[in-house]
Amino acid sequence: MTIAFCGGGTGGHIYPGLAIIGALREIEGGGDIRVFWIGSKRGMDSSIIAAAGIPFYGIHSGKLRRYISFSNILDIFNIIAGFIESLCILKKEKPDMLFSKGGFVSVPPALAAYFLRIPFWTHESDYSMGLANKINARFASKIWLSYEDTSRSLPARLRTKIIAVGNPVRKKFYNADAAKGKSFLGVSETENILLVLGGSQGAREINNIVSECQDELTKYFTVVHQTGIQPAQVPACVDSEKTGGAKNGKYITFAYINDEMPDVLAAAALVAGRSGAGTVWECAACGKPMILIPLAGSGTRGDQVENARFFAAKGAALCLIHPPANEFVQAVKNLAASAERLQDMAAASKSAGASPAADYIAQEIVKFLT
Repeated sequence: MTIAFCGGGTGGHIYPGLAIIGALREIEGGGDIRVFWIGSKRGMDSSIIAAAGIPFYGIHSGKLRRYISFSNILDIFNIIAGFIESLCILKKEKPDMLFSKGGFVSVPPALAAYFLRIPFWTHESDYSMGLANKINARFASKIWLSYEDTSRSLPARLRTKIIAVGNPVRKKFYNADAAKGKSFLGVSETENILLVLGGSQGAREINNIVSECQDELTKYFTVVHQTGIQPAQVPACVDSEKTGGAKNGKYITFAYINDEMPDVLAAAALVAGRSGAGTVWECAACGKPMILIPLAGSGTRGDQVENARFFAAKGAALCLIHPPANEFVQAVKNLAASAERLQDMAAASKSAGASPAADYIAQEIVKFLT
């Protein structure tokens, strides 16, 4: 038995798929299923998948833009090339099914699977469905959603295929060790940590806010700041080359935290960052209160705002859209002054992230294939 996974472009389209593969390997009957991944030839896809020990096929892919751009014309040819490449890969590997995690690179393999009569399922991580998944959902035999409310935006004819199950999160986030996280950071076990996530590439807005109010924030927490690896996203006063971490009193910076992230997240008393699906669901798996500053405005479909407002409505987060630095500081100060409120937010976060989505999907895959 063989299953093909596809998706990529960002970690949010890859890590949930890896969570499902990890769950497959742990359940009866799942360990015998052969797995491979189809992703983008460019970007982070191949390195993440290779690190997980999964065979990887790179294809051409074109971004599905919602605005007029000459690149849309060029990318039509990339999508056609990706479709042909996907046909060749699927004919060669002969998978029994395909599982799509979305992202623009998932469309050619999903359409190729449909053309070859290979059943495929698709999963949407965000509160609203992205354009790629809207296309894939038309042909998928099963549609998995992270949020039950998302089904309302889909045509009635598709709703019989829908299962709302949450977003798959890798098991290491549920089993993370706060003591190991603090040891990695080189701080005492009694320190309260504010973890600021600028994303893997960086988030200029968040980095600038923290740069501006760094001294104020360290009055209330030891601040651990992941700035991202793109220099253009990082303020000049922060050395993004310090990939191993740089400590200045109660302010600690990293360009990127990789394998240690689950333990660092577990060590945090409060997390601030963007509200991409990966961030909010991994924080929820660890039961962390959040201050979410979603990517908002032109150039985004508003999915991060929707994700942030969902967790805010659950009582797990505060949602701040384009906050000035003083508003962010005030939010941090208020939470630092109320241990009870932090505990309530943590409990709400843990409750929201309690769904064992990866295990459930893996079990359904095994049932389908056997």
